[in-house]
Amino acid sequence: MIFSTLGRYFFRRYLATTLWFLLGIVSIIFLIDFSETSGRFSSLAGYSVGGALFMTFVRLPLILQQTIPFIMLFVGMTTLIALNRRYELVVTRAAGVSVWQFMTPFVVGAFLVGAATTLALNPLAAWGQRQALFLESDWKAASNKSRSSSAVPWLRQISGKDDTVIGGRVILEDGTLLVDAVLIHFDPEGRIILRQDAGTAKLQDGYWLLNEVTETRPGEVPVRLPSVQVPTNLKREFVQERLAQPETVAFYDLSQKIAIAKSFGVSTRALETQYHSLLSLPFLLIAMTMIAATVTLKFSRFAQSRSVILGGILSGFVLYVVTVLVKAFGSSGVVPPFIAAWIPVVVAMALGATILLHQEDG
Repeated sequence: MIFSTLGRYFFRRYLATTLWFLLGIVSIIFLIDFSETSGRFSSLAGYSVGGALFMTFVRLPLILQQTIPFIMLFVGMTTLIALNRRYELVVTRAAGVSVWQFMTPFVVGAFLVGAATTLALNPLAAWGQRQALFLESDWKAASNKSRSSSAVPWLRQISGKDDTVIGGRVILEDGTLLVDAVLIHFDPEGRIILRQDAGTAKLQDGYWLLNEVTETRPGEVPVRLPSVQVPTNLKREFVQERLAQPETVAFYDLSQKIAIAKSFGVSTRALETQYHSLLSLPFLLIAMTMIAATVTLKFSRFAQSRSVILGGILSGFVLYVVTVLVKAFGSSGVVPPFIAAWIPVVVAMALGATILLHQEDG
């Protein structure tokens, strides 16, 4: 069907609708994110309108990646409703073409969009997120913003008699640069003997280089120092794998990151969940397209039933929420990453196929 004249026509209509939706959604996202970025950072000394525009621009791929399932749901519904109102689907079905045949171009289109999102948009989104974090840290460093009282995630190092817990509010350079870092030192009895708050903590060979440091000891007045070196036995590769954030790792690098993390004995649940989520994304978009088909195939010349359309939107929303929720379970280890990423997609595709089978009268 995809190679026939009718299949190519449906395929072109689907891609054209997708393009228009993407242009519209990108414009809306840009305006909303720019307004939100300006509101959050306009009070900082390093803020500039050009910087805000750049931050919004580099963050667009990540936000678009997160919204692509909803976009494809509305693309499928819009395309099928338009074809129905122009009698094109009616004539197609009257000619003996089954729903599985004329849905092939839409399914192929959804799969291609999902593959492009995983293979092209995701690496761009990972790069953009890293650039946005860099820019944000520069703005806050320029404004001498007060340090956060808490720092996550935490990293522990034991070097000789020194037991230190390290954390940072923002993690950059694959975990080797911490912004708004906090280092808490313990004695052998587990008592806190020193707290160091630093603007940045950079992992070097054999030590952490702290800048803009405030040292606080129990019962003493805090001391400010321009820089401090804290010895460490942590390897750069270990820290990179331990503190790597999945959304800043491109799809092509995830499998290598997982392998290296396993060699260090570091938990890979979050990275594996991200990897399988990106692998299953094309099939999630197919499931969204099938959901769109189940609520729009019934012929209506002037308007589809509002309750039916609302049902399709709610179904897609529930599928998206369940996918995100189960992904969080996979990242935390409650559910195996493979199951967390694939089960909602498989169940949604099976339900969509079941409903279409029930509706198919050919």
